Amino acid sequence: MARRSSLRARLLRWALLYLVVVTAAVVMGGEVVNEHAERQVWRSLMRSDMQHFVDRRTADPRYNWIDDPAERMYFLQTDPDVPTDLARLSPGLHDDFEIGGVEHVVLVQDTSLGRLALALDLTRFEGVEGSVTAVTIGTAAAAITVFGLVMAWGLGRAVRPLSALAGEIVRLRPDEGTARIAVADDASEELRVIGDAFNDYLERNARFVERERAFIDSASHELRTPVAVIAGANELALEQPDLPPAARQPLLRVRRTARNVEQLISLLLVLAKDPSRLNRSADVVALEDLLPEVVADHQHLTEGRDLELVVAPLQPCAIRAPLAIVQAAVGNLLRNAVENSDRGRIEVGLEPEATVVIRDPGHGMSPEEISAVYGRLARGGGGRDGGGIGLDLIARLSEHLGWRMQIESDPGRGTVARLSFAPAQVG
Repeated sequence: MARRSSLRARLLRWALLYLVVVTAAVVMGGEVVNEHAERQVWRSLMRSDMQHFVDRRTADPRYNWIDDPAERMYFLQTDPDVPTDLARLSPGLHDDFEIGGVEHVVLVQDTSLGRLALALDLTRFEGVEGSVTAVTIGTAAAAITVFGLVMAWGLGRAVRPLSALAGEIVRLRPDEGTARIAVADDASEELRVIGDAFNDYLERNARFVERERAFIDSASHELRTPVAVIAGANELALEQPDLPPAARQPLLRVRRTARNVEQLISLLLVLAKDPSRLNRSADVVALEDLLPEVVADHQHLTEGRDLELVVAPLQPCAIRAPLAIVQAAVGNLLRNAVENSDRGRIEVGLEPEATVVIRDPGHGMSPEEISAVYGRLARGGGGRDGGGIGLDLIARLSEHLGWRMQIESDPGRGTVARLSFAPAQVG
């Protein structure tokens, strides 16, 4: 992911861009004005010189113009030495006209003496103009540099309170209900509004979290107690020596259902708790010992089916995670595999990075069904319609704890479910 620039850098870039555009517009406008003014000056001076010559020549027919290196007079209609290009010029002022390879400004005018052309050599003036242009550009560049440094310093001071506020927000901890951000006394009105609004949100969120935590603690006790009573009474009933065979199967079903409800309560309570709190109270779970136990607990699901639950050879692998949650997650995946298979072999194994793999020979899931599971997870939805027992819940639990669940399936060929505990792996 590309690193984002700071607010100070963005403001500075836009300000410098604005300054460069404005400076360029001013310089270009100055050049246009300078060129226009220059033409007016040349026109005025050269008309004055030409009119002076015409007046003197009219008063004294023997008066001649004395050419110098800077300014020459041409009689376009009678002088045989007039350059061809110069003779073709129409009356008016002509800039950047070359005579003998040298730039001139030429004024052509019809007078009582005929059509005259006065040519002014611009060599010396162009040198001065170039120096003035260089000085102008250098001054503009220096102004932009100085303004940029001043603006960078000023923007740094202006956004420093905002950066400090952002730093305080980053340092907030969700488990500290009394955490608030401090706004300096000399902070701007906008920062004060942001700080007050954020503190108000933190206070309301803390009250909400406290209510939710109280509900979770209460629900944990209130839900577990009746389930424990049901499970205890069920065990006592199953231990009766004169229990009729017809009653044993329903009682065994009650026991399995009670265990499933206990697991479901545990999963829901885990989803309601912060993962960091769970990690502090996690267990060291040896997967090579746990998986055979889970498979043994689910053998009863294969009764009446031509199914075989097999545990592949397992390498030692220990993770740090809540034991009951790991049991419930793997058990739900295994139950889903059994309920979606009619016959064959369901294999439970371990892959690298503490990944539990369950392969079943069942009906398989279509790409649309797999997408629906992850789609409901992304939307925050639930349900078990067509997704197997607990798949949505296990996917959400994996996301909550930093685990990874992956489902690969081919319709008619079976499904491979992988649950990776890699972030929790300890050996």
